Amino acid sequence: MLLEEVLAFLLTGPGLYLDATLGDGGHAEALLEREPGSRLLGNDRDLDALAVAGERLRRFGDRVTLSHGTLAELHEGWERMGQEPLAGALLDLGLSSRQIDDAGRGISYRLDGPLDLRLDRSRDLPAHERLRRADPDEIEHALRAYGDLAGARRLGRAMVDAARRGELPTTRALATLADRVLGGRPTPRRTAQVFQALRMWVNGEAEDLDAALRWLPTALRAGGTVVTLAYHSGEDRRIKQALRPKRATPPRRLPVPATGLHEGPWVELTRKVVRPDAEERTTNPRARSAKLRAFRRRPE
Repeated sequence: MLLEEVLAFLLTGPGLYLDATLGDGGHAEALLEREPGSRLLGNDRDLDALAVAGERLRRFGDRVTLSHGTLAELHEGWERMGQEPLAGALLDLGLSSRQIDDAGRGISYRLDGPLDLRLDRSRDLPAHERLRRADPDEIEHALRAYGDLAGARRLGRAMVDAARRGELPTTRALATLADRVLGGRPTPRRTAQVFQALRMWVNGEAEDLDAALRWLPTALRAGGTVVTLAYHSGEDRRIKQALRPKRATPPRRLPVPATGLHEGPWVELTRKVVRPDAEERTTNPRARSAKLRAFRRRPE
């Protein structure tokens, strides 16, 4: 996904790089090939992804260290490596095709499977169990915040009621319920929004992202870069709010320079969000919503 663009912003010379969401290891492999002086801390909350990526990156030997954890736990793997300042960090917030295309993972509305939605199946409870114990107001908030859904209140209550009756065991059951409660003409986009919102709630993805963005300034070296790939407006908005330099208010009677006054640890490298070109959108339709942003760590 946007491989050349990612590397163009991310690589700043030899050093330790963090792939915070390793996935199947495609970006990591290209980084290690492109920069011979690089080493990699590859993190993922999905144990299956770590196993796949570990095989893919095995040829790089001790240049690669793998870590299992959420974005909020990134600091733990980094601390185990001695807290070496990072040359760069990549946060690719999308799902892998392997996760989406495996019906047993219960993530995709397109395939019937258990309503699980967990990215780390070694922790917590699957979605249908979480919904049985949930407060309907909490689900309503998730559907609004992470899915931008009209009818969130009705659907949230219907989902919790159905789960408590044992009527939401599968992804197909959830998709059918959403279509019935929301009414109108069902569309794949609306169903995807429901599943996206519920998945983000189950995995605590927004809170984890916020924690990672707060931690990054302490981990990157001066001149190091952060590259983010977001796939919906809520994630992209969180990234902008956390990393985009804030306009500082000058003291009274002090003229503002033509370039303006800015504060914070980051310089934004992408004046506008970077999106996949037409060729990539054609060959990989799942890339069409990707939004790339890049930021450089200021000197202290």
